[in-house]
Amino acid sequence: MILKINNMEDLKDQFELYLRHELKYSEFTVKNYCLDVQNFFDFLEEIHVDYKDVNKLVIRNYMERRARHITYRGTTESTRSIRRAMSSLKKFYAFLKFRKYVDSNPFELVVSPKKHDKMPEVLYESQILKLLEANSERKDELRDRDQALLLLMYTSGLRCSEVVNLKISDIDFNQRIMNIIGKGNKQRLVPFSPKAKEAMINYARVLRKKLRVEADEPSDYFFLNSRGNKLTTRGLEYIMHSIVQKTGLSLGINLHPHVLRHTFATHLLENGADLRVIQELLGHESINTTQIYTHVSKEAMKNQYDLYFPKSEKDD
Repeated sequence: MILKINNMEDLKDQFELYLRHELKYSEFTVKNYCLDVQNFFDFLEEIHVDYKDVNKLVIRNYMERRARHITYRGTTESTRSIRRAMSSLKKFYAFLKFRKYVDSNPFELVVSPKKHDKMPEVLYESQILKLLEANSERKDELRDRDQALLLLMYTSGLRCSEVVNLKISDIDFNQRIMNIIGKGNKQRLVPFSPKAKEAMINYARVLRKKLRVEADEPSDYFFLNSRGNKLTTRGLEYIMHSIVQKTGLSLGINLHPHVLRHTFATHLLENGADLRVIQELLGHESINTTQIYTHVSKEAMKNQYDLYFPKSEKDD
């Protein structure tokens, strides 16, 4: 028997409480799951289909809509984003079935788009140096915050969500180490470089104090936006984009927070760091996830070989 529910918003609220309090998911994960559910509800409302009447055809049409959607970056949605949305909705309908709001889970009948393992994009060390130098020469007020962001992300490999949620109380400047709450609310200690420390202290002593005056309320979060409030992940992505515009650099790839995380891991590996250490620094649960960087390193090695090996020898 299907139980009645007042509206779809009630369903989403119950699902959110289930994720947060019963499954103990992180705020970041809960937010993404709920955004996926809301996106699907908007689609159902647009095509005038009730959530109880969702079938394989409706789901296929939704997937096609997502695949054609243009993101704020001007590109179509990635297969990874669509797979995540399908996973979110499959779990949501499993929740509805468990609570007897629906008789079956239609998402069990649909196969998500195949995962295409894409090699992470990374910057060469020379590109990182040029980026830091160009950013340090900016004349606008937010330069020092952005320099601290660049250096911290490149020398610590933090996730986007970990950067925006970093608090002053999490940072030990004397030991150059941070207490990071990662995925699944798991804690780990992550070091940062002397240059990152210098840039962070420089930002904290002057610009951060100035930004706090303009804030709506006091904040313990270390990195603040131009209005003195806590950064969001979207805001951090925008900052990376604006850094490229303000410096006028052409890096050949989009400067996304994940690019700096990938670059951090790849440079560590290329300089001899143990894969298990990199796994711990990145907060990966499985060594298999970290192993992608061994492939990146091999690709970089081949590129360097093709670039520098004498052409006369290669032509033979």
